[in-house]
Parts: sequence; C-alpha cells; structure tokens
Amino acid sequence: MEALRSRTEAHLQNVLSNRSEIRHIDPQNNLGDADLLHQIGYKQELRRHYSTLQMFGVAFSIMGLLPSISSVLVLGLEAGPAGLVWGWFIACVFIFCLGCSLSFLGSAIPTSGGLYYYTNYYCPDSIRVPLSFLIACSNSLGLIGGLCSISYGFAVELLSAVSLSKDGNFDITNAKCYGVFAACVITCVTILCLATKHAAALQTISIAVNVFLILLFIIAVPVGVGHGFNNREFIFGNFENSRDWNAVWSGFLALQPAAWTIGGFDSVIHLSEEAKNAQRAIPFGILGSIFACWILGWVIVVVCAACIQNGDVSRLLASETGSPMAQIIYDALGKKWAVAFMSLIAVGQYLMAISMSIALSRQIWSFARDDGLPIVYKWVKYVNPQVKVPIRATVFAGIMSLILGLLVLINGSAGSGALFSLGICSNSLAFLTPVVLILLPYGRRLFVPGPFHLGKVLTSVVNGLTVFWLLLIMIIAMFPDSKSVNKDSMNYTVVINIGVWALSLIYYYVWGYKSYSGPRSNLDDVDVNYEDKGSNTSEVHGIDILLEEKA
Repeated sequence: MEALRSRTEAHLQNVLSNRSEIRHIDPQNNLGDADLLHQIGYKQELRRHYSTLQMFGVAFSIMGLLPSISSVLVLGLEAGPAGLVWGWFIACVFIFCLGCSLSFLGSAIPTSGGLYYYTNYYCPDSIRVPLSFLIACSNSLGLIGGLCSISYGFAVELLSAVSLSKDGNFDITNAKCYGVFAACVITCVTILCLATKHAAALQTISIAVNVFLILLFIIAVPVGVGHGFNNREFIFGNFENSRDWNAVWSGFLALQPAAWTIGGFDSVIHLSEEAKNAQRAIPFGILGSIFACWILGWVIVVVCAACIQNGDVSRLLASETGSPMAQIIYDALGKKWAVAFMSLIAVGQYLMAISMSIALSRQIWSFARDDGLPIVYKWVKYVNPQVKVPIRATVFAGIMSLILGLLVLINGSAGSGALFSLGICSNSLAFLTPVVLILLPYGRRLFVPGPFHLGKVLTSVVNGLTVFWLLLIMIIAMFPDSKSVNKDSMNYTVVINIGVWALSLIYYYVWGYKSYSGPRSNLDDVDVNYEDKGSNTSEVHGIDILLEEKA
C-alpha cells in the first residue's frame, strides 16, 4: 500500500504542475497495464482486448506486403530490378533500427498519444508544449496520408482487375479512382463503428489473408513463368534509370517502396492502451512485423525481378493495366489468374485500410483527449463508457481522409504520388523528434528504459542510425520524381507538409495555447479504478482520499 501511495503521490505532484510522469517499471513486479497507465497520467477508458499476436497483426496488416508492394512497385523499378531489390534490403536495415528506437520509447511509456507524448516528456520546458503540438499534428497528418494512400492503392488495384477483365478496354480515370477510394474509406469507418467488439479479431483474419497472398504469389507466379526466369546478373546487378535524375539519386529514390510499405508499425504504440501486457506487446509487434516484412518483402521483389517478361522493364512501367504488378501476374499466369490475383490483392489492401483506420482514430482520439485537436476536440474525445471505442474519432478520421484524398481529383499522378510520400514525410518528423530528444543531454537524463532495452551504448548507436535514416528519407520523400517540375510532376508533399507544420505552429500561438498545454492527466477528476490483480478496495479508497487532498 505504501509503495502504491508513494507512486500516486509522485504522480499527483506532476499532475498539479501539468506534467505527467513515468518512471522505470520493473517487469518482475508484475505491475499491470492499467496501473502503469495511471502512472503515465491517464485513466483506463478503452477496452484492453488486443493480444500480443494481434498487436503484431495490426502492424503486419497495415504493411500488407503484397498489396503495398503492388502499389509502389513502380518507384523501385524506375531504378531497375537491382535498384528495386537492393533498395528494399538496404532500407530495411535502417527501418529495423527505427523500429528498435520506437520500441525503446513504447516499452517505457505505453500510451496512445505516443510520439507527441514522448516529445513533450523528453523536451526542455521552454519549447515542449508547442513542439509536442507540432508533432501531434504531423503524426496525425502522416497517418491520414497513410490511410489515403492505402485506400488509393485499393482503388488502383481494383480498377486494374477490371481493366484486365476487359482486355484493356476500360479507362481508369481520376474520378473513378476517387469514387472507389471514397467507398473504401466510408465502408472502413462504418465497419469499425458497427463491429467495435470484433476489431481485434479482424487483425487475425488479416494476418491469414496476407500470408496466403504472399505464399500464393511466390509459388504460383514462378510456376507460371516456368523456365523463363531472368538470371542473377539481371536481378541483382542490372541498375537501370528511367528517371531524368542521375543514376545515383535514382537509386536513393528506390528506397521509398520499403519506407512506405514498412511504415505503419507506430500503429502498435497508438493501440497500446488497448493491449494486454503492453510493455512487451509493443516491441514484439513493432520488431516482429518489421522483420517479417523485411524478409518476405525481399522474396517478393526478387520474384518480381525474376519474372519480368524478357527483362523489359520499360514495357512494365508503361503497362496499360496501370499496375506493373498486374502486368507481371498477367504475363506469368494469363488473364483469368491475373484478374483473380488483383482482386485478392485488393481484398488485402482493404484490410490494410481497416487496420490503418484503427491506428489513425486512436492517434486523433488521444490528441483530442489532451485538448489539442483544433476546434473539435471536445466532440471527438468522447468515448461511450459501454462501447469503449472512440467512434467519433473514427468518423472524424474518415472525413479528413476524404478531404485530403481530393488530391487525386486535382491532379492524378502528382496528387496521388503525394499521398504516398506524405505519409513517409509527416511520420518521419514525428518519429525523429523524440529519438533526437533522448540523444540530447536533457532527454537522456529523463529517459528511463522499460523492459525492452539494448544497454546505454548500443541503444545510442541504434538511435543515431535512426536519426540518419529519418533525415535522409524525409529529403527523398520531398523530392519531385522528375527534374522538370511543373503542375503534373510537382511533389505536393512539400507544400502540404510545410504548410501544415507552419499552420500548426501559427494556430498554437494564436489560439491553440488556450486549450492545449501538453499531455494532461485526467485522473484528478475521476475515481482511480485499478484493474490489476494486486489492487484491492482498501488501496483504491486510500488513493481516492489522497486524490481529494491533493486536488
């Protein structure tokens, strides 16, 4: 009881100064999830129903290997088959380091606010509030961009299947793409609002669908090609340049497929308040999904490079189907199989959109809970105590995605391309900031590791590699695909990202500071309800008295 009272006393001192506290939790003490969340500063509002496997499933489903690679295959192939293959492998080395860095943070402080909470906690007082506000906005924008790009990929894959079935006698227009895109977003939001108790089970289904698609692809396509494979020199050594940038920079741009595909692992952190044994489930979900996608994704891109008909990359890039992946499958298996494959891939992409909607809604809800979401935070942060799912945040996330998705109508190729790089760039800034902060003296002094840690020296080395990677990929994501920049080749990521970052800070200093003062505890106006085995009535009563005295 004294230990529990002492922890609560220390926490409340920080509540009164409007700054949450987290200290090292010894995993051998078997401190429960709700108890730890109370130390962080929040009451348990959401239902904890995600197992460790399902946490892995959320990240793995959002990455959705085969559907994701289908969506961005062209970005790698523009550097040739070797650019695609080695771009994937090299990028994954750094992405794994990034996953380790986020696992250090998530294991120490498992809360849905995640990245902006870490920014607020490890940052000097002079700038912590505006900086955490900026990171919350950037992370939200990145996840919205992720949902938009996944939904747009679904639209392209579904329409490619239609085009194949009609032997190319079908025009894939911007309007048709947006129509399918909008249908995808709206139905995902509807499903999550109606199936609140079954959202976790959807992740298990998604794992099965994604694994089935991968196995089917790496078996069926090579069998269909027969003996007409490209040789090793072509796969691993043939660097081509289909861009007007020089070959070296074209190779750097080929890092983007892996960066976009393996980019949804922070979803595990946003679901940490719904996870069982969150301190261990977060590292397993992040690193397990990254490693699985690293290896399986590399196999997929090698198979793609091996099965390019006659080694003609330019023909693949100019395919009338609108999808190089659809053309590879068509060449290997014929029309009927290609239509079936692209339809199955579209199903996998749709499940990705559902998983991304879950992560996005939790990020928006947590930001609204801290009174940070501009204007509508009071409406969005409400959670029905019976349902225990942020339905309003889910609806708001869908509306914002439909608005951002209008880029597809404004300019098809450049606009849709911005949706992909937008997720990379905005999330990279959100990943980068807390990692940099715990490398600096002030943040390093505050950082106390959770159960997942690699020791002081190795942790710093990994974090350093993470910072290098994130700075590099942010620069890459903002570059146009062509030297000849016009309205059709412009990378709108620069405009949108910098615009949102600037507007976020302007809004904060003009109006937002009145409501947002950083992550705030909501324990001072509710009874603390411990759900862990070690808690009992007398302990809870003692904490209630202490809360009343301190408040």
